[in-house]
Amino acid sequence: MPKSLRLHFSSSRLKKKYFFTFLSTLNRGTFVSVELLNKWEMSFIRAASKVAQQVLLAPGCSCEPLYVSARCISFSPRQVTSDASFHSVSFSETDHPKVLITGGLGQLGVGLAKLLRKQFGNNNVILSDIRKPPNDVFHSGPFIYSDILDYKNLREIVVNNRITWLVHYSALLSAVGEANVTLARDVNITGLHNILDIAVEHGLRLFVPSTIGAFGPTSPRNPTPDLCIQRPRTIYGVSKVHAELMGEYYHHRYGLDFRCLRYPGIISADSQPGGGTTDYAVQIFHDAIKTGKFVCNLKPDTRLPMMFIDDCLRATLEVMEAPAEMLSMRTYNINAMSFTPEELAQEVQKQLPDLEVSYEIDPVRQAIADSWPMNFEDSNARKDWGWKHEYDLAELVQMMLNFIGSDSRVAHAN
Repeated sequence: MPKSLRLHFSSSRLKKKYFFTFLSTLNRGTFVSVELLNKWEMSFIRAASKVAQQVLLAPGCSCEPLYVSARCISFSPRQVTSDASFHSVSFSETDHPKVLITGGLGQLGVGLAKLLRKQFGNNNVILSDIRKPPNDVFHSGPFIYSDILDYKNLREIVVNNRITWLVHYSALLSAVGEANVTLARDVNITGLHNILDIAVEHGLRLFVPSTIGAFGPTSPRNPTPDLCIQRPRTIYGVSKVHAELMGEYYHHRYGLDFRCLRYPGIISADSQPGGGTTDYAVQIFHDAIKTGKFVCNLKPDTRLPMMFIDDCLRATLEVMEAPAEMLSMRTYNINAMSFTPEELAQEVQKQLPDLEVSYEIDPVRQAIADSWPMNFEDSNARKDWGWKHEYDLAELVQMMLNFIGSDSRVAHAN
């Protein structure tokens, strides 16, 4: 004989009443259909199912256990509008992931797009930014305007392009962030919240980079392990610790497939320095080729972990492709080499002996560098998903001089 059970819940957060009707039969093998009469939220479904089981299994009821059959849909912790339409794309529906890269015109975005397009196809990787792209970037593959502070705009991009992977590179770096804390807070923290909610709502695999800047003066510096005291002293570092913890919380609370790498200083010839404390290690190559003189804003003995961009981008792809069961944690250190400005200059002078190096210390950048790790301990990344760097200091210098020197000669000829 059918039995109807009506459960009533109230929520102080939503300030609204929710009603669920459970129609069940007592015959073995049947199921309970769940109809939501108002806005749907997963936590209420789970609570209602538990109460229904308790009622049907109460003393005096010779019922079989109650089984609730429901289709699970990823959801956002934000309140979802009643007219929202959900359609998730699994890898069984497409040969490759569909990737959106935010902050795509920065140091890493363009390079990662090139790598992913070779791997997954040109049209499966969309670069986005709030700036106008240069011609070569615009014509190299899909590009779209995206403001991470505009939640609706982000959501439309994800839905309309059926995004399955999201790489979140939008951020203000260390020195720039200290010059404009309010903007850094908005971009690095508020923008991250939008990204997290959209990733949960649409079941995305999310990558958010962290940094050596996520550590502070009380952290162990040589080496710095994956898990230790962090306590950074810059808004950039604080926002990155926030990103690590929020991503891991969303993973445990909502099942978000969050993945994060703490990058060391990244050295690339593809873009100009962008306001980071480790940018001296890029600027030296440009100045060595163009003028033969370099002025460093850090002390000659300031040791920091560094990595050539090709290693960095490959590590990002590898951790994104790694099976979830291989990941013992969601935030990993990765490292390749560690050197000082003096050691880098000496290596460059082996190729360009006429290079003149002088030091004019920037107290803000020096204070930041002095609070950061001198060397990263990355054994967990190497053990869990096989991380292995390819470029050491000598190879790095040769690659940078070849690339920038080639560009300089072409520009001079033109």
